[in-house]
Amino acid sequence: MESIPLELLTGRPVQERADAARNREKVLAAAARLFAEKGVEAVSMDAVAAEAGVGKGTLFRRFGDKAGLAAALLDARERDLQQRILSGPPPLGPGAPPAERLAAFVRAYLGYLFAHLDLVRMSETASPGARYRIGAYRFWHRHVAILLAEARPGVDADALAHALLAAVAAEPAGTLAAECGRERAEAAVEELAAALTRGHA
Repeated sequence: MESIPLELLTGRPVQERADAARNREKVLAAAARLFAEKGVEAVSMDAVAAEAGVGKGTLFRRFGDKAGLAAALLDARERDLQQRILSGPPPLGPGAPPAERLAAFVRAYLGYLFAHLDLVRMSETASPGARYRIGAYRFWHRHVAILLAEARPGVDADALAHALLAAVAAEPAGTLAAECGRERAEAAVEELAAALTRGHA
């Protein structure tokens, strides 16, 4: 398992010029408005640029594509969850047994996911492998791997962490919720996490 401290994977905000920061905020506000009004799929990058009053080149240079824009919109929400994991009260934060912390993480992450499902789906699926290039994924993976290694010393915690996180990706989790309802979907993923910490299904 890689030894990078979890705190270093939070992806602290980059310092930027005041005009660049203003443009970024204008773009994010415009994107949030348009996505809320029309849905993520129906909004083009051109429409976001026009709504924000910036050039298309500026938008593409800054965010790359719609997945990058979605990831930027999710950034503050992800940081909030990361901080609660690092220093919030248990069981999500430090101080609880690893199985309880993993269950709390799954519940908190699914709450975040279903509150922003279309944005998360866009950030994860706009291009092949997009989910794994998102900085937050490395944080979630490291956190889950640490907890699994503590709960079951000797297991391949890195691989098991990827397997569990696959179940909370937007596409499978969204499909599961659509098929079974959100409550059953959340219960199923929580049971999967519990089975991994127990070592048997």
